Amino acid sequence: MIESDTKSWTWVLEKPCPECGFEASGVQCQEVAGALRANAAAWPELLARPDVRFRPAPNRWSALEYGCHVRDVFRIFDRRLALMLEQDDPVFDNWDQDRTAVDERYSDQSPARIAGEIVDAGSALASRFDSVSGSAWTRTGTRSDGASFTVDSFSRYLLHDPIHHVHDVITGYESLSSTRAGHEH
Repeated sequence: MIESDTKSWTWVLEKPCPECGFEASGVQCQEVAGALRANAAAWPELLARPDVRFRPAPNRWSALEYGCHVRDVFRIFDRRLALMLEQDDPVFDNWDQDRTAVDERYSDQSPARIAGEIVDAGSALASRFDSVSGSAWTRTGTRSDGASFTVDSFSRYLLHDPIHHVHDVITGYESLSSTRAGHEH
């Protein structure tokens, strides 16, 4: 069982992420759609590896589990963005990502199917961001814990998640490779 991540990651809007290097202040909101498409396009290769189901450490998800999470992030944030564009300051339903991973059996999913679903969900979300213009970037929405976003800050906050998880997967594969190399000697 993975320990639940209970920290609020909204701090990534104010300072660079020390793990993945993402810097929200360096991203223009109009760049987010392209960055989402590029991120989604990276996942099929990451999920094609034979060790896609292996966890690099007991407390870290496998590449497949991260892929399922990113697909769900794209889908949930697409719904949240639609709410922000259609309603005045909606409050988003809480999402327990750790419970979802267990309930949806992320580790048992088909890597090829998940790769396609990531590309589709990323494309749909990117297209919705492509439709945002003018004052719509200042529309607001509030997370169930009280964190408030504009569409602009929401876009940059969101972008950190899939970028960070590509970093998680790559460093996880590096960890697996070095562990295996150490056992071969």
